Amino acid sequence: MANVYVEARPKGRQEGSAVTDFVVEDHADHILATKGTQREAIDWAKSEGHRPLIARVRHLNDKKKPDHWREE
Repeated sequence: MANVYVEARPKGRQEGSAVTDFVVEDHADHILATKGTQREAIDWAKSEGHRPLIARVRHLNDKKKPDHWREE
């Protein structure tokens, strides 16, 4: 089961601005899916056999730092 990362978009948005969607990315930043809600992105990843990881804090999302992520 491969790790995938669920991230809010747009990336680098200002605090308080709206999230437009959520993407599921692999470790190389390739977008595997785009969904309207975080729950839809998580459910899609699980249905595809992936292990979804969610950023603990939206602006801290370095994929090389495991402490930035929590398993869903």
